[in-house]
Amino acid sequence: MNSFPGHLAPRTLRGRLSLVALTTAALLMTVLTVVFNTTVDRNLQRQADDELRTRADAVATTVETNGSRVRVLEAANDQLLDTNVWIYAGTHLLEQPTPAAADSPLTRAAARLAAQGGSACATVQANRPRAVRLCSRPVSRRRNAATVVTALGLAPYRNSADTLLLGSLVLDGVMLICTYALTRLSVGRALRPVRAMTEQATQRSAVAAVDRFGVEKHPAELAALGSSLDSLLDRIRAVLRHEQQLTGELSHELRTPLTRIIMELDWWQGRPRSAEETRASHQVIAEATQSMLTICDTLLHDARENARNPSTVPGTTGVVPVLRRLAQQLDAPHQVKATVEAACPQLEAGVTPALLERIINPLLINAVRYAHSRVTVSTHRRPGSVLIDVVDDGPGVPEAFADELFQPGRRADTTDGHDGAGLGLPLARRLAHAVGGEVSYDPGYTPGARFTVTLPAG
Repeated sequence: MNSFPGHLAPRTLRGRLSLVALTTAALLMTVLTVVFNTTVDRNLQRQADDELRTRADAVATTVETNGSRVRVLEAANDQLLDTNVWIYAGTHLLEQPTPAAADSPLTRAAARLAAQGGSACATVQANRPRAVRLCSRPVSRRRNAATVVTALGLAPYRNSADTLLLGSLVLDGVMLICTYALTRLSVGRALRPVRAMTEQATQRSAVAAVDRFGVEKHPAELAALGSSLDSLLDRIRAVLRHEQQLTGELSHELRTPLTRIIMELDWWQGRPRSAEETRASHQVIAEATQSMLTICDTLLHDARENARNPSTVPGTTGVVPVLRRLAQQLDAPHQVKATVEAACPQLEAGVTPALLERIINPLLINAVRYAHSRVTVSTHRRPGSVLIDVVDDGPGVPEAFADELFQPGRRADTTDGHDGAGLGLPLARRLAHAVGGEVSYDPGYTPGARFTVTLPAG
């Protein structure tokens, strides 16, 4: 909470902490100064009272009380004892300081103390430099006994108190200046790692850089801040990678329908076509366009659902009809035949038809691309899951490349004459993972290659 007005509060954290420390130190020093000087005043007054009582005891030795008579014994060179001393017999003044008048403020104050009886002290304050302290002492406790009243000027004691007050105020000022300077220096050194983090995030691309803010050699609070920033950057990097991956997957999946559209348009524009041929071209273009729309909807929906709840199962669909439709739509060489084998035609998987197509289609395209003569798609049921095998009789996957098979952007041979960006298999596996499934490769299958898709049962 900021206790300073908005227009007075410093704009920097360093200045605000320094001002808070200065205010706290000022309040503490004010309390200590008041307590210290109050204690000094009381001690000085106590010293003055002790000196007055000592003098009264000395003067009391010169007062003789026999019966009802009080007599002051005179001694040689007793001027020192008579200085500022009043002696009373009851309320009758026997002796007073020579310069003092009978109606002076000091004499009247001494008379009041003598009339009270017992030991008492009072201060006569004509003006501050001439303040005088008076104390009374009874010589005996008999009625109308003698009372000695002594007086002492407080000017030396007040001067000492003023000197101590001035010294404490000067010391407070020096301490406040030192407190402010040391606080700014300490806070500046403590915030140095924060400035370094700020410069680190400003001077370089925090998203692309692999360096981290780290938690070593930092206080616990700054270590926690560095850890939070690192976690935030990790999430930003993950989001950017996901966006880049989604862009690549969309590009990869849209390539085939776009190619069909371009080929149909080139074929249709090559020479005049009949109405029937034009309708056929329009049908092919419409199907390719619908396929592009389905691809976009499927991938974007999967991205949103995966971000919201990765474990959500989107629905159910019949597996065999989708597989047969994909096999019929394959643009396979004339020597390659694709067949679907289904032990259970009513087999259902816990995914939508569009998502099942996006998982299986990259595997079929790869199988047809590298097969010599045959591609076989077979389905099996297991407790709680559905297995789909995609098998071809091609050369298979090179052993050295098997570990990189599902890494985005990797191809075993970029000069094999086939187009592709190496995104189909990673896309199929990612979409399968999104619904709790898996896409795996069997390295022991020969000749050719076998990929197995495992999906939750519908």
